[in-house]
Amino acid sequence: MQFVNKVFADPNVYDEFFNALDPEAPLVMINLLKFKEKAKYPDERETQLSGAEAYKIYGEAVEKLIERLGGKLLHAGRVTGILMGEVDELWDTVGIVEYPTPGAFRGMLESEEYKQAHLHREAGLSGQLNIATTSPGHVRNS
Repeated sequence: MQFVNKVFADPNVYDEFFNALDPEAPLVMINLLKFKEKAKYPDERETQLSGAEAYKIYGEAVEKLIERLGGKLLHAGRVTGILMGEVDELWDTVGIVEYPTPGAFRGMLESEEYKQAHLHREAGLSGQLNIATTSPGHVRNS
């Protein structure tokens, strides 16, 4: 199995991703996060923040957005090891967020508030995997 950490979603698969989801089912996103040692902002501002500290600014802003749209942060924790499988390098943190629907998640991603907070995400992350899940009772048959 090969994986590639990314900071931005491929715009060519964005619509395809959302179209494949059941629009009525809750969406649970699993986020495997890898931070930069030092935050690097796209506007090249000087900062003493670590990547994790910059991401924390993003996370606090986005958690408020998630709660406002009826979602919830289910878990956020530091990765401490892997029992089975192998990867070249561990992720730093795992976050699990439940959204009421894929549309709510997409609306958040496209909101101005999210775009303002995203600057800190971009500054702090070296990469991540975003994995969409839902409960077995909501699996969509195509």
